[in-house]
Amino acid sequence: MLYIVSNRLPVTVIEDKVDFKFLPSSGGLVSGISSYLEVLTEKGGTYTWVGWPGTTLKEKNKRAVKRHLLSKLNSYPVFLTEKEMDKFYYGFCNRAIWPLFHYFPSYVSYDADYWESYKYVNQIFFNALEEIIRPGDTVWVHDYHLMLLPRLIREKYPDIHCGFFLHIPFPSYELFRLLPRLWGREILEGLLGADVIGFHTHDYTQYFLRCVLRMVGYEHNMGTLMLGDRIVKAETFPIGINVDRFFAASRSPAVQEELAALRKKFGACRVVLSIDRLDYTKGIINRLRGFELFLEQNPDWHGRVLLILVVVPSRVGVEHYQLMKRQIDELAGKINGRFGKLDWTPILYQYRSFDFEPLVALYNISDVALVTPLRDGMNLIAKEFIASKSETRGVLILSELAGAAKELGEAILINPNNIEEIAGALREALELPEAEQTRRMRAMQERLQRYDVIRWASDFLHTVQALSREKERVLVKALGDDGRRQLARDFTAARKRMLFLDYDGTMIPFADEPRQAAPDEALLKTLKNLSHRPDTSVVIISGRDRETLEKWFGGVGAGLVAEHGIWIRRARGSWELAAVSATDWKPQVLPLITMYTDGVPGSFIEEKEFSIAWHYRKADPELASIRAIELIDELVEFTSNINVHVLHGNKVVELRNAGADKGTAAKHLLASGSCDFIFAIGDDWTDEDLFKALPGTAYTIKVGFGSSFARFSVKSHQEARALIESLANA
Repeated sequence: MLYIVSNRLPVTVIEDKVDFKFLPSSGGLVSGISSYLEVLTEKGGTYTWVGWPGTTLKEKNKRAVKRHLLSKLNSYPVFLTEKEMDKFYYGFCNRAIWPLFHYFPSYVSYDADYWESYKYVNQIFFNALEEIIRPGDTVWVHDYHLMLLPRLIREKYPDIHCGFFLHIPFPSYELFRLLPRLWGREILEGLLGADVIGFHTHDYTQYFLRCVLRMVGYEHNMGTLMLGDRIVKAETFPIGINVDRFFAASRSPAVQEELAALRKKFGACRVVLSIDRLDYTKGIINRLRGFELFLEQNPDWHGRVLLILVVVPSRVGVEHYQLMKRQIDELAGKINGRFGKLDWTPILYQYRSFDFEPLVALYNISDVALVTPLRDGMNLIAKEFIASKSETRGVLILSELAGAAKELGEAILINPNNIEEIAGALREALELPEAEQTRRMRAMQERLQRYDVIRWASDFLHTVQALSREKERVLVKALGDDGRRQLARDFTAARKRMLFLDYDGTMIPFADEPRQAAPDEALLKTLKNLSHRPDTSVVIISGRDRETLEKWFGGVGAGLVAEHGIWIRRARGSWELAAVSATDWKPQVLPLITMYTDGVPGSFIEEKEFSIAWHYRKADPELASIRAIELIDELVEFTSNINVHVLHGNKVVELRNAGADKGTAAKHLLASGSCDFIFAIGDDWTDEDLFKALPGTAYTIKVGFGSSFARFSVKSHQEARALIESLANA
């Protein structure tokens, strides 16, 4: 079963004294997804749409409305009070998230009550979902109203397939960080509860990933994040429209009748169409000023051009919208008064919404569509205008700050903050030859046809399912209960055992300072018990220097391997070099690493006998990640003609002599006798050398999930330590 979850249901419930009415809801999300759901139903798929029914119902009527919505309209209502909606929707959603994500930080209200209401309503949505979802279902959450919901779902139902799509821009880190840090972290962690997080443009995707890195600390690889035992994918999916619906409607009798009436009304005037919701992000004021400047600069177009200005009522209870409505009214009246004549009014202004057929007729009669948002997630009006042009004539003027500009390059792209550009674009559009109009229109129509809304939804849900299969493939390696029992049986039955144990990230979590990660008494006791078992050899195999390993583990009776295999000390033996190693390269590279350390506050150098490590765990994560890549590039080039390896570990870049690694050290230790039980566990890619070197019958275990040569995996250092303790007590 597919569950669509959004702030609003696709139907609005109207309650009167006698009965209920169920009217279709408006909006691009509803119309777009409904087109996909029609195709899904035709193919035998099932779905339920979860959301608010658009009104506050009396308690006695809720059960009847819920029954009707679920049985007749595939909808499941989430009931909210007027107070909850006021603080949630008109409060946090529209006074905090909407202005901030659209780059209007001065409009943001940082009200703690609004934030608490946002969290509370997200919990209400989850409580409603709990009543209906089952294991194996897919939940697709939509938009900024419900950014905390994916995490709530994931915590209770870890095996549910969950996707999230954001239909507005995601802001840059410098804007997102204006939210109180706790709020910002909770929003990011809420989104990361989804398997797939979708955005309209590549820029929005990258902004999100950068915020995750800077505020939560998770790095990504080409949009993929490994979060413990989970894989999360952030990807770009530009939403389309139902192109066939608009194209077919443009030739329908109803639209043709509307067109005939409009042609009679407008006569020979060329028509410029502006249609948008009442919203400060849409740039309507700038649009009017641009048209005013066009009329100033081009008197030859007076009497020959008409701007149809349609403003659709929206959020009438928010003060910024009321102020903007007055400004639009005044400016439109001023322009008409300044340039109008008895037989010509330059602006036809209407404050209303349009049904589908009259809207398509407006698109068809218009020679130019003027779409100039100051910031927009996508903007479907631009796409609807193109899809409605069955005769392939017309010109689109489009803001370069709308997501649609990434796809519609044949439009005349303008900066909506520059009224001179708007005025110039209007003249260019009105004078563009018909052949060029047709060329551009056909190119855009073909592109929209190839990636319509059905393809958009199918691609997104396919990615959710594919990621779930990838997760299952990774989790096949997970050491489950049966595997642990078999491991314990093989361990106790073996005649001679060898265990290779990595330290940092395996038996203990990483620390900001390497010296702070000393073993606790419980761990030392476990290692001592394990080392003193008959016919059992334990080797602590680490990247740390030999002095530290000797100090920490010299008394537990285990063998020690230091600096990733350069130094080896058998239990109750002395240190020996595993390979002839030089150090003459260290003074040559230290100045370069020092330069990077000075440029990345919080990073530091750890110098060992035969290796150097540059740690950046305490540094700014984004800056350090960039500088680490640059440092690696320079070090690889610098050391290309000497016998030195450059390694990139967990928040560390390390240089060491080639020819010695954990794998060669393990082979050296195993050469002295045969073992019928070999166990190796580690979290880093330096441990991959160890896993590759051991025979296929060995129990090789990676801490964390991801690509590995290990046979099995556990999800955390806590599980790794518990596994080692179980062997000590077996």
